[in-house]
Amino acid sequence: MSDHKYGEPVEDSTAPGETTSADEAVARAHEGLADAEAASRDVVEGDDVARHDAAPHTETYAAEPAVADAPTVVAPVAGSLYADDPVDESYTPGAYSDGVYAQESSSTSAYADAPTEIVTPAGHVDAPTEVVAPAVVTPVVASTPQPIFVQAPEAPRPRGNRAAAGLIGLLAAVAFGMLYLAAALGLRAIDGEVTGANVGTEALAALSSWWFWVPVVVFYLAFWLLGAIINRGSWAHWVIFGLLVGVASYGGHLLGQLFQAPFWQLTASQGQEVVRGQLLAPLAIVAFVLGRELTIWFGGWVAARGKRVSELNREAQREYERTLEAGPRLHQS
Repeated sequence: MSDHKYGEPVEDSTAPGETTSADEAVARAHEGLADAEAASRDVVEGDDVARHDAAPHTETYAAEPAVADAPTVVAPVAGSLYADDPVDESYTPGAYSDGVYAQESSSTSAYADAPTEIVTPAGHVDAPTEVVAPAVVTPVVASTPQPIFVQAPEAPRPRGNRAAAGLIGLLAAVAFGMLYLAAALGLRAIDGEVTGANVGTEALAALSSWWFWVPVVVFYLAFWLLGAIINRGSWAHWVIFGLLVGVASYGGHLLGQLFQAPFWQLTASQGQEVVRGQLLAPLAIVAFVLGRELTIWFGGWVAARGKRVSELNREAQREYERTLEAGPRLHQS
């Protein structure tokens, strides 16, 4: 074989079907790597229990990136048939087996896809470590209960009896007017001024006169005012204070006589003469008695209704108190 310079290609003189010593060296290198890989796997499996008993490690080494497989290049060996072959510049000392240097790229390709193993100072081999990204924890916010606004029940408004007293007072005023007119016609009939022939005419004339309507209106106002004061009071209040309505009816009779005169056409002395002539008049006494008695009897009607209204008010108040004690309730439709 002629000498070749470094870097020039060398012709392959090996006959077909023959195996060179370089091919055998490469094959034995691959077998050695496979045996080393199997031994390493056995060491890992054997030390798995011892790794868990060892003290925890505080440092974790990330796996080195795998190197892609490099083209297979055989380093030249002194005395071989390929002494003049190009020298592999990526040759690393120490990879020598049976006279042939194995390439580093073969070992790299054999372990390129294997998991990374971490050797601790104690000599134990850790299992492959996977780098796990920290999980994103979403804070859970406890839902606060929303306030529920419930309208408080309103206190019952006490029912009054004044309107009823006013309506009943109208009926009492009608009764007062009828009796007062009958007494006036009767007294004038005694004097001979009213007869069977002119009784209708005299009655119509009385209905259009001041002396009739003024006492009736005064009686009604006095009755209603007393009913507004007593309100839901008992019948005893009407019996006692009914005397005031009688006095008001008496004064209404005197005032009606002044309006009938009429007083705006009279002098002071003439007005006094009219009042003095009616102080003890029979019709004035009738007005006082009618005012007093009608107030007692119609006032009893007002008092009876006031008693029922008072009971309704008490029941409404008890219901209101029961509602407050029960507290608010939610009604679901």
